[in-house]
Amino acid sequence: MANHSNAVTTGGHPDMDYPAHENTYAGFLKGSKWGIGAIILILVLMAWFLL
Repeated sequence: MANHSNAVTTGGHPDMDYPAHENTYAGFLKGSKWGIGAIILILVLMAWFLL
């Protein structure tokens, strides 16, 4: 995963919940990875069984 050492997580707006944003982004990346993997698996299975 990328290094976000230059991300400003302090001194920002007091209403911003940076840990929640980072957790949401990590969940998005995880879901995207699994979703792309599922699509690839479906396409491989379709090629195997339909051709």
